[in-house]
Amino acid sequence: MKKRRHEFRDPIHTFITLETDERKVVDSRQVQRLRHIHQLALTHLLYPGATHRRFEHSLGVMELAGRVYDIITDPANLVCEQARDVVPEHKTFDHERWRRVVRMAALCHDIGHLPFSHAGEDLLPEGKKHEHLTRALIESDSMRPYWDALNVKASDVARLAVGPAKYGGPAFTDWEAILTEVITGDAFGVDRIDYLLRDSHHAGVAYGKFDHNRLIQNLRILPKSQEEGCELTLGVSRGGLHAAEALLLARYFMYTQVYLHPVRRVYDHHLVTFFKAALPRGQFSLDLEEHLNTTDNEMLAELATAARDPTRPGHVPARIISEREHFRLLYERNPSDLSLNTDVAKIFAEALTSQFSGTYVHYTGYREKGRVIDFPVWTRSGVCSAWDMSDILQRLPVVAFDYIFVAREKHLEAEKWLRDNRERLLTTEAETES
Repeated sequence: MKKRRHEFRDPIHTFITLETDERKVVDSRQVQRLRHIHQLALTHLLYPGATHRRFEHSLGVMELAGRVYDIITDPANLVCEQARDVVPEHKTFDHERWRRVVRMAALCHDIGHLPFSHAGEDLLPEGKKHEHLTRALIESDSMRPYWDALNVKASDVARLAVGPAKYGGPAFTDWEAILTEVITGDAFGVDRIDYLLRDSHHAGVAYGKFDHNRLIQNLRILPKSQEEGCELTLGVSRGGLHAAEALLLARYFMYTQVYLHPVRRVYDHHLVTFFKAALPRGQFSLDLEEHLNTTDNEMLAELATAARDPTRPGHVPARIISEREHFRLLYERNPSDLSLNTDVAKIFAEALTSQFSGTYVHYTGYREKGRVIDFPVWTRSGVCSAWDMSDILQRLPVVAFDYIFVAREKHLEAEKWLRDNRERLLTTEAETES
């Protein structure tokens, strides 16, 4: 008799379980490719343990998606009538089919990622993102036999994997919107839950840890407010509010301490500079076969060759990466400068570029768009807004940074030049604005 249940050992979730037909999807070329895509690009040059790959992350997201599905569809947890009207009857064929769909969408949500994950995201043609490749792969003829064996539709898997904003086409039903939120949602998406826990573990930091088991046990399908006919979404019962706050704080700390660390950011810059020089037309291809044949392994081999050969395209950034001679941080935003001008980093960067050329200067900045993170909370007196109940949500800082990097051979000179011209640049800009 064929084995129906399989287990993977995992440092985050202990055991990841799946059935034989799900295992076949894991064994597919499309998913196995993720064994050769670093989860955090070149972050291991800064945090040596962060060598984990997209493959184990995708397994973790699948495991969590199944757990969340079981919790939110359990009849005992359907606390509002509107939710009972949307969720398929428990343990029916339809209920079990959607469970397979959400697990496979979670497993395959990253199969479109380029080498080194997000580092080369902007190097796809026509403004495409990795979700375009994810959808194309899921709906390709080569994956159709897996979906037929599982008795699910490729379009259902793809829609949940990439979400309504990236999929387009017919509007998502209320049920589909809830299930895609299980995977990609801003507040409780299992993609985020797994990457925070996993990245924190491998980087050797504690910032991404929170009580995810408590959070998952308290997830509920709830109306966004107590208004009649209000749209459904994922929320929490009152006992899960602090765990939800902890997740959002973990996200903030992981972004500020790991994902947006200046050394990590500058290695992304050198990597993209290499890609632009080494790739045909400076772009990754949308061709599925070429995509499947291109992983970190191939790009690292190209990088190593270019680093040794001054005549190869991309020699300079390849040598910088190989010899770990990244540009050094010259300036980062500070409150006193921001009080004078919120664009001060750009002013300094433009002046430094004019003085030393863009070959030696790199500016990168980011400010998270202002957004209110809110979700419904089920209490004994009805549905309440988490925003109204949580001081932490109201005071959650916005993720923002400005960095100016300069090549090592120019760093001391640039440092002196900025010190000598700092007041002049700020004064001139202030006079211009007035």
